[in-house]
Amino acid sequence: MLILFFWVFFTVVLIAIEAATVQLVTVWFALGSLSALVACLFNLAPGYQWLVFISVSLISLLTTRPLVKKFTKNKIQPTNADRNIGAQGIVTETINNIAALGQVSVNSMNWTARSKDGEIIEEGTLITVIAIEGAKLIVERSNQDSN
Repeated sequence: MLILFFWVFFTVVLIAIEAATVQLVTVWFALGSLSALVACLFNLAPGYQWLVFISVSLISLLTTRPLVKKFTKNKIQPTNADRNIGAQGIVTETINNIAALGQVSVNSMNWTARSKDGEIIEEGTLITVIAIEGAKLIVERSNQDSN
């Protein structure tokens, strides 16, 4: 009788964890636990109940995990800032990575900027945006710069 209460408790706990996380973390084990509870109700020996729990959990995990992973895969959300990559601009405050200084104007907007290779880029220099890290543009001198 104690094992019956264990399976009921274990199933409820796993379902509660799944409901709280909404990340498909314990759904497979909850299904295995529920199957073991059914096996317990049919008076199977505790060893067989554990075998049912492990078997159903593993089979459900192995068969559904790749499908779940495909649908829940995190996709990179593009932002409007991404359009600045490859754009040209002008340095409005000298860029000095060591001093954590530097601003550029790109597409009529001011951005904090850092140089790609750590070089100091003086105010008034034409730059090209290489990447975005957080709220900072990573830039390099433009090939069209005459300085």
